[in-house]
Parts: sequence; structure tokens; C-alpha cells
Amino acid sequence: MRTILFIIGLTIMTFGCQQSNNAATTDPNVHKVIAIEKINTSMYTYLRVDENGTEKWLAFPLTEVKIGETYYYVNEMEMKNFVSKELGRTFPVVYFVEKVSIDPPSKEVSGDIKHRNPQPVQQGNPQALQDNQPHAGSAAITTEKIAVKIEPDKGIISIADLFANKEKYAGKKVTVNGKVAKYSPEIMDRNWIHIQDGTDYKGSFDLTITSSHEVKIGDIITCEGTVVLNKDFGAGYVYAILLEDGIVK
Repeated sequence: MRTILFIIGLTIMTFGCQQSNNAATTDPNVHKVIAIEKINTSMYTYLRVDENGTEKWLAFPLTEVKIGETYYYVNEMEMKNFVSKELGRTFPVVYFVEKVSIDPPSKEVSGDIKHRNPQPVQQGNPQALQDNQPHAGSAAITTEKIAVKIEPDKGIISIADLFANKEKYAGKKVTVNGKVAKYSPEIMDRNWIHIQDGTDYKGSFDLTITSSHEVKIGDIITCEGTVVLNKDFGAGYVYAILLEDGIVK
């Protein structure tokens, strides 16, 4: 009798776990795909996948994936006629995602995560996200300060000054300098540059710049661009502050 009850209990537990897992994978925020083809570049993985009988290309930071495996991700941003200069290829449609995983995120986690910046961007401590990344969601990405201390020359403003007085600089051209802490090329027809100069305003110390210029991590650059606030790229990608059309001098 005890054996029968144990088997019945185990069956109920197993069925319950399957229901729980199905609830996670059927969450509208969660995509379940099968890897069909992959192309790795120096910084990104392009993955052709099958999602419920429909094939499409995903792009995300360089990741080891296996063909034939099932992967999950949360949210996506559609880009049409996306050109990869490194591959010398134009994708009619590619979907940028933050990452893929072999395990489905829980419904609670997937429901809380919002669209992130397309790099995806890294910022300072969670308090700073209010200034730089208002749609980062509960799972905040953090970055450490790099070892740098740059004294601004005449006509150059510090990153701390820019964050502290962003309304004052909104719509104006400013010049900043700093050390490249992160560089993500060829996303949305522009390169994404993150610089730090050693200054900090309430935890905000990393400035995002869009530019057609190419740089390398570790470069010390001077850059002129236009300050834009609350920049919305669509699909939930919003920057509270951004330096656009940066010209690296």
C-alpha cells in the first residue's frame, strides 16, 4: 500500500513539475527555439533558429551554442536589412537578444525583465540605472569602474558634470574625453562606445556614445557629440542620456 501511495505521489509531483515548466515556457515573454545554424564573429554569435516552425536569425554577444539544442531567451528587438560588415552580409531581418540559455527562465523572472539597451549596455551600480538605463528591469547589469583619472582640458566637460547637469546640456554639442571601457560595433548602423574618465555623479560614471568611428577598448579618446535625453529606439530600448553622432578626435 505504501509503495502504491509513493508511486501515486511521485506521479503527481512529476506532473506538477511538468505543468510548472510548461507555464514558464508558455509565458509570452519567453521564446523557445532550436538552433539550426550559427556564425561566430569576433564579438557576436548569429544563430539561425526554428521557433514553432518559423525560421529566423538571432544575434547576441559571443556565446558557445550547439546545433540541434533547444534554447530560451526573453524579449527581442527586430532589425531589418541589418548589415554585418565583418561578415560582409546583409540580413533581411535579425533579432537582437541579450542572451540565450539552455534553461527556461521562471515566469517571475521573465515577467520582470524589460528590454535592455541593444549593446547590451553595462552601467554602474543599480542606483545609477535611473539615470542611464530606465528600462533595465530588476536584473540589473553592473560594471566596475576602470582605473582611470583624466583631467579635462579647456572646453571639455567631465562625465560627472554631464550627468549632474544633463538638462542644461540637452540638445547641445559637448566634448568629453575618457578611456574606452566597452565597445560594441555595428549595431543599429552605428558603433556603441562606453567611456569613463574617473569622475562619478551619484553612481553614474559610464557614458554611452554612438558613433561611426571605430575604437578599441583601452583607448583614451576625445569625442564631440550631441547630448540627447530619453532617446527611444523603439521596442522598449530607451536611454535617459546619450551622446549621439560622436566624432572621435
